[in-house]
Amino acid sequence: MIAAILKFMCRIIFRVQVTGIKNIPEHRNLLIIANHESFLDGLLLGLFLPIPATFVVHTSVLKNWMFRQLLGLIPYLAVDTSSPLAMKKVIKLLEAGKSVVIFPEGRITLTGSLMKVYEGPGFVAAKTGAMILPVRIDGAARSYFSRLKNYDIKQIFPKVTISILPTSQINMPQAATAKIRRRLSGDAMRRQMQHMMFSSAPINTLFAAFLDALATYGRNRPMVEDMRQVEETYGEILKKSLVLGRLSCKVSAAKENLGVLMPNVTNTICLIFGLSAFARVPAMLNYTAGSASIQNACMAANIKTIISSREFIKAAKLEDVVAGLQNIKIVYLEDLRASFTWLDKVWLMGFALWLPKLASIKSRAYDPAVVLFTSGSEGKPKGVVHTHSSILANVAQIKAITDFSIQDKFMMVLPLFHAFGFTNGAIMPLVTGSHLFLYPSPLHYRVIPEVIYDRGCTVLFGTSTFLGNYAKYANPYDFYKLRYVVSGAEKLNEEVRKTWADKFGLRILEGYGATECAPVLAVNTPMANKIGSVGTLMPGLEAKLDNVPGIENGGLLSVSGPNVMLGYYLFDAPGHIQTLSDQWYNTGDIVEIDSEGFIFIKGRVKRFAKVAGEMVSLDTVENIAGHASPEHQHASSTQEDLQRGENIILFTTDSSLNREQLSASAKTLGSPELAIARKLVVIAALPLLATGKTDYITLKKLAENV
Repeated sequence: MIAAILKFMCRIIFRVQVTGIKNIPEHRNLLIIANHESFLDGLLLGLFLPIPATFVVHTSVLKNWMFRQLLGLIPYLAVDTSSPLAMKKVIKLLEAGKSVVIFPEGRITLTGSLMKVYEGPGFVAAKTGAMILPVRIDGAARSYFSRLKNYDIKQIFPKVTISILPTSQINMPQAATAKIRRRLSGDAMRRQMQHMMFSSAPINTLFAAFLDALATYGRNRPMVEDMRQVEETYGEILKKSLVLGRLSCKVSAAKENLGVLMPNVTNTICLIFGLSAFARVPAMLNYTAGSASIQNACMAANIKTIISSREFIKAAKLEDVVAGLQNIKIVYLEDLRASFTWLDKVWLMGFALWLPKLASIKSRAYDPAVVLFTSGSEGKPKGVVHTHSSILANVAQIKAITDFSIQDKFMMVLPLFHAFGFTNGAIMPLVTGSHLFLYPSPLHYRVIPEVIYDRGCTVLFGTSTFLGNYAKYANPYDFYKLRYVVSGAEKLNEEVRKTWADKFGLRILEGYGATECAPVLAVNTPMANKIGSVGTLMPGLEAKLDNVPGIENGGLLSVSGPNVMLGYYLFDAPGHIQTLSDQWYNTGDIVEIDSEGFIFIKGRVKRFAKVAGEMVSLDTVENIAGHASPEHQHASSTQEDLQRGENIILFTTDSSLNREQLSASAKTLGSPELAIARKLVVIAALPLLATGKTDYITLKKLAENV
């Protein structure tokens, strides 16, 4: 009777919604795993799970009188989840045919994301062979029964969703010792939990996800700041987004691709969400690429109109670039503002601000949401079409494996036309409640460390080149508040890694991505990190390796999953989306995946040289040079050779580097002699793209003329 009354009360005050009941199998000896958001979790699961189960709770919970009374309503077993002996009791319950509910994290989250997953529950699952039933609790962390420290977002009665996912199993790992088997089964349980967190994320559109975040965290929550150093709230961002979206409707049609030529400022974020609100597709143009490249991008994606800012064009000295564009209409925000009439103002203040869902144009999650362009580092840029679901899937994947929280502040120096900048700078913070600081250029090496220090940023994304330069000019205390530093787009230089560890006490987490995958494919995390690798695949992604002649211990990586693009806009077929026929994206990268799932990149297919009949990775060439001269920059290319097939050319900023030093480093690293560059060319600085990647097209042209 008491349980029925409590269930009725919780259904009313917490508006509890349970999904996935059909995923519960008929047999009842299940290991039910759940994330731990609050002190309410056990009560909610006990009331709303339609199967009897024994709850495994931490002994510390029993210290609270109220929770001792509540636990008296359900069967429970109090244990220390970090104790191997305690898990034996759980094993006996499962072997006796009982269903057991356990929280693998062992403690209530302090971030709103997954905390450390203990090895014990994973070993229990592997030892008993029990079916695992994942259950995601969402919403309880925002109640006053949670341990989140940020009281700004806490609600008296937040809506709680309980998602029941399909069952799975963990097989006992094959390993030499019980200790290793226990660790590996714990890793498997961590992956199960991460997959649960990702799979239960809602599928939505970008603007709808933004509105959900606004409803969750409140209109008055400060969110986005740029170099004006004015932090704008959710409500102010909504207002600007609606205005810019309404204005865009005056110069475009629904579902049209609109070019966006804008810097890293708050208005660009608002324009992106505004276009999404009114079913327009922002095509993020690289303003550093020059007229010809922008023209080609516009032709491929059938872009007739570009939205920009006169102030930006003047400040960035892009007058000649814009003047060089043909048959494209340039619309400036300064001019558009004049077309916002009094009727528009009435619509905004009297209707749209209060009922934004009704004021916007409805889109579907699988409609195109953005066009991003490949960097062009190895050829003509292609328009990569992402749907709302693929972008938000990547956000959910990142959130599932990291503990980014509402207390974090992202320092976004990567441009928003870059896939990483778009997803992690424009979208992720806004839909998950984290603060964001937008900086206009990643090249201000002296200024950026000071801004990070001054604005108290906790998360930094960059390339190895950028991070190395920030380290040169930063005071050892500038990064005192940083807790996540993530490197991507190019291989992390070992000297850069060492400098950050020694000078700032920070570990750089190396990741791997592709514009076509929205972009994150894999990343190291504090919970799963292996130096030299780019981490493990995102939850929900599948991988396959195809053999490449001449390559041992690796293969050509293809991936399939919810964050993979819809297709390409190609220069040769303007305005037509070339979709992936088999849903698999060929990354063009040669990788090796170890027994624990960590990915090691060996090089790109296009970045292999055929020397004397042997395949030689140009990445290996650069690794040798980096070992021989760690304080300088190096990049390699090739030139034709009638006798050897190809010669390897090493471009370096070290004027004293020679082949003898390279040979010594090759021996130390165990690299083949063929990977020692035949020619060395000293240059003042390596040519870089705006994304921080090495410009290999320019280097190839230089190599042909050496």
